Amino acid sequence: MDRIAELASQRAVVIFSKSTCCMCHAIKRLFYEQGVSPIIHELDEDSRGKEMEYALIKLGCSPTVPAVFIGGKFVGSADVVMTLQLNGSLKEMLKEAGALWL
Repeated sequence: MDRIAELASQRAVVIFSKSTCCMCHAIKRLFYEQGVSPIIHELDEDSRGKEMEYALIKLGCSPTVPAVFIGGKFVGSADVVMTLQLNGSLKEMLKEAGALWL
C-alpha cells in the first residue's frame, strides 16, 4: 500500500491500468483529450504489478483497473471518473491538483 501511495503522489494524475483493458484506454484518452499528462502504471507490464493490484484491492478498487488518483488521492474507477466528467466536477478537481491551468 505504501508503494501505491508513493506512486500516486508522483504527479497530479496517476492511473493504474492494464494495457489490454478497454476501459483503461478510454479513461487515459479522456485525460489526454483534456490536456492532462498522467503517469500511467501498466500493471500487466510491471514486475510488481500483481503486488500493486492486490494493494489496490485493499484500497477498495473494484474493479482494480483503471484506478485513478488525482492530487495523490484515490478518486475511483472508470464509472466514478465518467460520472465526475459528466457532472462537471472532474475539471475542477484537475485544476485544484494542478493538472490543468485553464
